[in-house]
This record gives sequence, C-alpha cells and structure tokens, in this order.
Amino acid sequence: MAKWLLVDGYNMAFRAFYGMPELTRADGFPTGAMHGWIKTLWHLKDREKPDGGMLVFFDLGGSQDRLLLHPEYKAQRKETPEALEKQMPLIKQLTRSMGLVGVELDGVESDDLVAAQARMLAAAGHDVLIVSADKDFAQCVDERIKILLPPPTANPKLGWRVLDIAGVLDKFGVAPVRIAEYLALIGDVSDNIPGVKGVGAKTATKWFAEHQTLEGIIGAAAQSQLKPERFREAVVAQAENLRRNLKLTTLRTESPLTHVAPGEPNTVEIFALLESLEMRSSLEDARKRYTGQTELF
Repeated sequence: MAKWLLVDGYNMAFRAFYGMPELTRADGFPTGAMHGWIKTLWHLKDREKPDGGMLVFFDLGGSQDRLLLHPEYKAQRKETPEALEKQMPLIKQLTRSMGLVGVELDGVESDDLVAAQARMLAAAGHDVLIVSADKDFAQCVDERIKILLPPPTANPKLGWRVLDIAGVLDKFGVAPVRIAEYLALIGDVSDNIPGVKGVGAKTATKWFAEHQTLEGIIGAAAQSQLKPERFREAVVAQAENLRRNLKLTTLRTESPLTHVAPGEPNTVEIFALLESLEMRSSLEDARKRYTGQTELF
C-alpha cells in the first residue's frame, strides 16, 4: 500500500500569498503567491515522499447542498485579494504542469472532495495525509488518515506537524468521530455557522464527555439534566438548528469522483510558465529538479 498527500488548494494558496512579500513581474503582475506555492509543493514532496501520489483540490463553486440548508453559509467571508485572484489560474496551471493534478468540481466544496478521496484511499489500505489548517478535516482522522498542519502564522518555528487521533483529542477535547457534532454545537465563525450562544469549547467537551453525542446533549437538555441549567432552554429551542448545523459541518463520506490518479510533470510547460513570470530562482530550481540542468536558456 502507498502514501498519499491530499492538499487543500485554497487553504495553502492563501498561506503562500500572505507568507511571501509582494513580488511582481517587471510589468507589475503579482507573483508572490506563485513563489510561495511552488516552494511549498516541492517542500511537501521532498518531506513526505508520497509514493502513491499527491493531489491538489480547489474550490470551483459554492456548496449547493449547504446553501440550500443555510443561505448565509460562508456569506461573511471576504473577497479573495485581487493579487491572489490574478494568480489563481496560474497556480492551477503550474500545479497541473507539475503532474500533481488539480481536482475541482462545480457546486461541490473542495473540503468534501478531499474528505471523500481520503476515505476512499484509506478504505483501499493506503495511508493519507491531508495538508490543511482547516479544523473541519479533524473529523476524517483515523488509523490511516492524518492531517499535516502547516506552520502557524503566529509561531512559524513550530514547523509542520502531524495531527493523529490522539492529537485531535488533545487539541479539541473530543475524538475525531465527534468533531462535526462539536462544531455544530459551538458554531464555526469561519463558515458563518451559529452555535448555541455562550457555549464554548470547555462547556462543549464537558457535555460530550457526559452525554456522548449531540443528540444525547439535546435529550439531556429536554429532560432537565444538562448543566449548567442556564443552557437547557437554549439547547432545546435550537435543537433543529443544531441538527441543521450538523449537516453543514459533516464532510462527505462518498466521493462524487472516481479514484483520481496522479500525473507526470510537463517540464516544457513548467519552464515556460516560470520564465514568463520572471521567476528566475524557481526556474533554476525547476531545471535542476526535473532535468539536472542549471543553465537558464
């Protein structure tokens, strides 16, 4: 069996954009995210040596099923910075030319595609690393699926870290199988999902320890067994919202796509793209990496 890396494309592209200075081509076209992107992908490939393959997943459109449930889903998110928006087509082009594939499907969130692909690979006996800082993926973690967390912006010295089952329990206070329910209860600001007002991580983990599941918590509130008492009425009143939230926070278990196979690098396209963007140091690195040559022609 093999090792696979599944990369959360937009999550890592934003990190590449904000982690690099505002570099530009001579004509002013932004290239900072491109510089960070190619270095990140090379670093991941060298570090993890995925012998199965490395796939990158991008969002192509909104999650239609979640928007039907909650029209305000992710409505508060800011627009992608213009400089990054300009670079995204080239990031996708570069990714595909590197043979890493670029998986996207209109109307389906990349998170769902990643989660479903990870579970498909794990079921076939492969080991999977999901590369992302998105907490939603904690629900996917099991004996074969782990998360590779990038260095936190506030403390980059921590470096890349692997989050396994024990790591999820330590970080969130609940097991991976309860992450979606946990997020449904406390809410998720980044996705504009409202939880029960006043209920934070500490209270939520206590409730899950005592009542096991979200339905157990709702039932305890209805039977006047939930503590602190001040939350009972709110939990009962918001029971249907919490069940809706769970549908929003739960990632797909089955993929709308078949198994995605990795491709092969197209060195001609890689070199031409890097040269057109005046990314000279990356072009030199690419020539050395893919052909052993260092000369710039």
